[in-house]
Amino acid sequence: MSLLTAATAAANRRGILSMVGAMACFVSNDALVKFASQSMPSAQLIFVRGAMSVLLVLVVAHALGATTRLAEATRGWVACRAVVDAIATMLYLGSLFHLPIGNATAINLAAPLFMTVFAVFFLGERVHGARWLAVAAGFLGVLLVIQPRAEGFNYYALVCLLGTLFHAARDLMTRRIHAGIPSILITLATAVAVTVVSGVLSLFQGWQPFGLFEFALLALASVFLTGGYYLIINSMRHGEMTLVAPFRYSGLLFALLLGYSVWGDVPNALAWSGIALLIGSGLYVLHNEKRRKPSPD
Repeated sequence: MSLLTAATAAANRRGILSMVGAMACFVSNDALVKFASQSMPSAQLIFVRGAMSVLLVLVVAHALGATTRLAEATRGWVACRAVVDAIATMLYLGSLFHLPIGNATAINLAAPLFMTVFAVFFLGERVHGARWLAVAAGFLGVLLVIQPRAEGFNYYALVCLLGTLFHAARDLMTRRIHAGIPSILITLATAVAVTVVSGVLSLFQGWQPFGLFEFALLALASVFLTGGYYLIINSMRHGEMTLVAPFRYSGLLFALLLGYSVWGDVPNALAWSGIALLIGSGLYVLHNEKRRKPSPD
C-alpha cells in the first residue's frame, strides 16, 4: 500500500471514530439537559451550560499551551464557523419547541445528505455509489426508527431545515480552517458564540432560580458538550467528508440505547428494521472502503 493511501486510510479511521465519539457525547449531553430543562428556561439553561463549557475549554487550552494564540479564534474561518454554529443551534432549538421530537430529529439527521452534496460541489470530493447508498440507506433507517408524523410538519419544519443546512455549512467551514490552528481554539470559539447568543436570548426569555442538582447536571452536560464540540471538529478535519458524514447517524443508535436504559423505551418492529438498516449501511461503507484499498506493493 502506498504511503499516501495509508495516510488517507488512517485519516478516515480517525475521522469516523471522532464522529462516533462526538455523537455519543452529544446524546449524553441531551439526556442531561432533558432532566435540567424541567425547571429552567431553555436560553438560561444553554447559557449556564455554555459558560461552564467555555471555562473548561479555557483550562484545557491553557494546559495545551494554546491560550497564547487566542486571537486566532476571533477571526477568519474560525469566527465564521462559530457564528454559523450558534445560529444553527438557535434555529434548531427554536423549532424543536414547536415540532414533534421525531420530526425535528429526522430533519436534523438529514445533515449527512447536505454534507455529501456540499463536499461534492465545494470540496471536489468524488463520491462513489457506495457512499451515496450509505447516506440514503442511513436516512431511510432514521425515518423508520423515528417514524415522523405528516401532521407534525409545519412552518417550523422549514426553520428546522434551515438549521440543518447551517449545521452542514458549519462542517464545510471546518475543512476551510488552516490545519495549523489547534482544534481546541475552534472549540473555544464555538462555545463562546453559542453562550453569547443564548445569553442575549435569556434576557428576553427570563431567568428562574435553580438548585445544586440542576447545576450538577449542567456541569456534567458541559463536559459532554465540550467533548462533542472537539470531536466533531476533529472528525471534519480528518478523512474524507463524504465517508465520515454518514456516521453521524450513529447518534440515533446511542439515543435509542440511552432511551432504553434510562426511560425503558423499547423500539417497535419498524424501528428495529431501521436500526438494522443503520448498522448495515455503516458496515457496508467500511467493507467497501476496505475493498477499494489497493493491495500492498
